[in-house]
Amino acid sequence: MTRLSVRKTYKLYIGGAFPRSESGRTFEVAGHNVARASRKDARDAVRAARGAFSSWSGLTAYNRGQVLYRLAEMMEARAPDLEAACSGRAEVDAAIDRTVWYSGWADKLAQVLGGSNPVAGPYFDFTIPEPTGVVATLAPPEPPLLGIVSRVLPALVGGNTVVVVAAEPAAVAAVEFAECLATSDFPAGSINVLTGSAAELGPWLAGHMDVNAIDLSGVAGDTSALEGAAAENVKRVIRSTADAQSPWEIAAFLELKTVWHPIGV
Repeated sequence: MTRLSVRKTYKLYIGGAFPRSESGRTFEVAGHNVARASRKDARDAVRAARGAFSSWSGLTAYNRGQVLYRLAEMMEARAPDLEAACSGRAEVDAAIDRTVWYSGWADKLAQVLGGSNPVAGPYFDFTIPEPTGVVATLAPPEPPLLGIVSRVLPALVGGNTVVVVAAEPAAVAAVEFAECLATSDFPAGSINVLTGSAAELGPWLAGHMDVNAIDLSGVAGDTSALEGAAAENVKRVIRSTADAQSPWEIAAFLELKTVWHPIGV
């Protein structure tokens, strides 16, 4: 008997679940219907990220590294699906390797970015890296998978929670990536994936008073309007490239806290 194939629905990823957009809107990418996130969806994603912040940042650095390594395992298991959604196996392999690389940095950040500082006086002086908070990321369109991986992992490694807006041409790759995230032991809401228009959602995320940093690496052209909106609550603005890989990419999403303690007390 001939059967109808089950067509996949590409939804948003918010709070650990896969809802359709509350607006009911969709758009087409490579023959697939993909949910078009609204401003309400973006607000829901920020609320989920804020709610998950204590859970994700409260894990030990070693545990965060384990979760990120689990993500690499899930990407490896779903490599054929990811390959079909991006430029090919080479890009998938690069994205998996980068995930493993960042997972290894999770428990090394404090030693590399922080440490004991020499001071003139009877004090111990320590610098400790801490997460900034909720990070909004406007992901680059190319490469579809490696671009989103390269921008969300540096924020996640240090304990931040993330709301990422995938570029429209990369929406299918972003949802396939979200399905790997969903089975990787991340606390629900620690990373949220929105598909839709960055031009529509970007200004609202830049001006959102509960977003602590915004990554504009995926924005081409003038970013002055987004930077102006971000300045309203002294939001940190980050710019980088779609293929960056460095511990300093992680440092861009961290605050350095210095503690003084008297010697002998």
